[in-house]
Amino acid sequence: MDVLTELLASDFRDLDRRALDLFAALAAKVGPADLARPTPCPDWTLHGLLRHQVGQDEGFAAAARGGGEPLAVWRGGSLGDDPHAAVVASGRLVTGAFAEDGVLTRGFALPEVRTGGTFPGALAISFHVVDVVVHAWDVAATLGLPWEPDDELVEASLKIARIVPDDAGSRRPGAAFAPPVAAGGREPRDVLLARLGRDPAW
Repeated sequence: MDVLTELLASDFRDLDRRALDLFAALAAKVGPADLARPTPCPDWTLHGLLRHQVGQDEGFAAAARGGGEPLAVWRGGSLGDDPHAAVVASGRLVTGAFAEDGVLTRGFALPEVRTGGTFPGALAISFHVVDVVVHAWDVAATLGLPWEPDDELVEASLKIARIVPDDAGSRRPGAAFAPPVAAGGREPRDVLLARLGRDPAW
């Protein structure tokens, strides 16, 4: 079974909940003075990164319910006056949308991945998993905190990362992931980060 076929046959919803818990636990460590810190994502401060993840959660939730096509749906995330509460709320929103009957075979419009057409729900949810796991590392690296996804979450994320295109057109500025970098080691966590454009030593 190739990787894509395996992903299409998988249910990543439990892993997605665990990824969201990981992200929320790190977001809980963010203080007001941290929000202006630079992150491994050069376009974002920590405030921008958290806001982006809230927007992604809202976009995936809309896509799961058939309304993910407008780009504005993905870019309206707000942290309000309590970033951690916003992160928890968006996580609950997307978890609820993913829990609906028939979601694994429903078509998800993901305009930030490609314009036009849809992705099978099972595959789209796997994209959300890897996005949350890697952004959790961004937060941890920014704060100088440990990034501790469990082995199953890392293994699943690495499988998903292997189908992310790495050509110049797909890894252009503003795309979901930067071009791959040389891995600092052979640990699966380092390989995952490097494959998705993160320097594990940042």
